[in-house]
Amino acid sequence: MMALSDTVSHELVETAHALADAAGKAILPHFRTVGLISDNKLAGGFDPVTIADRAAEEAMRAVLAVRRPQDAILGEEFGHTEGTSGLTWVLDPIDGTRGFISGTPTWGVLIAVGDESGPLFGMIDQPYTGERFVGGLGQAHWTGPHGGADLRVRGTQALGDAILFTTFPEVGSAEEGAAFRRVSQRVKLTRFGMDCYAYALLAAGQVDLVIEAGLNAYDIQAPIAVIEAAGGIVTDWQGGPAHNGGRALAAANRDIHAAALEVLNTAT
Repeated sequence: MMALSDTVSHELVETAHALADAAGKAILPHFRTVGLISDNKLAGGFDPVTIADRAAEEAMRAVLAVRRPQDAILGEEFGHTEGTSGLTWVLDPIDGTRGFISGTPTWGVLIAVGDESGPLFGMIDQPYTGERFVGGLGQAHWTGPHGGADLRVRGTQALGDAILFTTFPEVGSAEEGAAFRRVSQRVKLTRFGMDCYAYALLAAGQVDLVIEAGLNAYDIQAPIAVIEAAGGIVTDWQGGPAHNGGRALAAANRDIHAAALEVLNTAT
């Protein structure tokens, strides 16, 4: 993983905050408005995108063009832009657009910066509630309407005591759904539909596990940075790197991660 000077690290963190501020200003005028139109990006399914998604990514790209023009960008709405620095900003302007168009405050702006080995710093920002979760480059904290504090994961070790989240009840393929249900049957509580907010809650010590499939890099890189900075662990379902997307298992600690991983990979 790339070594950065203190000056560059500070610049990256400040840039991430500027990106989140710009995205929030672009998004909030559209949230919970009557007649908000969403387009469908997925033939044969439903993957909505709105004017707010596009405006937010455009706003973030404009900030990067001024502050970090040498860096590459990977964004959900406008794809990949080459850079020369070896660093890439990975942007999801609205993670949870289905929630956004439904009026729920569980979507968020995902911002990560890293190299080919994964994210160095990440941010999960919820501009409507005013909450911001950051992790990496020596930072792990949240801010919000009630102030702020350090991020720290829970110490739950037994699956029977765990709280588990995923976004979609079907999780992914039939096989992936069956694997998820094996874990769900063992935990204390399973909840659905929180998108990136579930990862923020894990980093904040509120829940123990998030299990998902079918992710893209821009869905998971910011959560990886935030959760790892808070003391948690994020891998794929085989225990390998998850920063390129696919299947993800986020856990509060290595014990609960190992327990969930074993159940995911043990067919009954």
